[in-house]
Amino acid sequence: MGYNSSSSLNEAVRFHGHLGPYLILGILAGNTAVRKLKSGKYFNLNVKVWGAYKKPKSCLIDGLQLSTGATYGKGNIEKLKGRSIWIEVTNLSNSGRIRLSLKESLVAELKAANTHRAAEVLAKKLYKIKNCAKIFKLSPVTKINNHNP
Repeated sequence: MGYNSSSSLNEAVRFHGHLGPYLILGILAGNTAVRKLKSGKYFNLNVKVWGAYKKPKSCLIDGLQLSTGATYGKGNIEKLKGRSIWIEVTNLSNSGRIRLSLKESLVAELKAANTHRAAEVLAKKLYKIKNCAKIFKLSPVTKINNHNP
């Protein structure tokens, strides 16, 4: 359940290839969305990501795939162009939806982590965060009207 142990972190690093802050942010964002939406993983959700189109920002997508179970193979995750990073996760069972974006203070920290070592240090710091409201702005969960008039 989530990525809360060092073995799971090691699995994430093995999957992605290295430890970096965007990988961790994807894991944290996905865990937060699944928990808030009570959606479960893998099949009952849809994930859209804006602004994570190029490396290193696109590393966030690997973290989202690991934490939500949404994959390109199943077609329930989508990468879209945008000026800033934000994520929208929809619970397909009840149409609940949540949006997450990065707080400005975090964006500044990410820009300052401009070496491999600094990025690893920031990733480890982020991984220890218990309250994701410190790093993400969460929009209220809303319902989508799926009924045709």
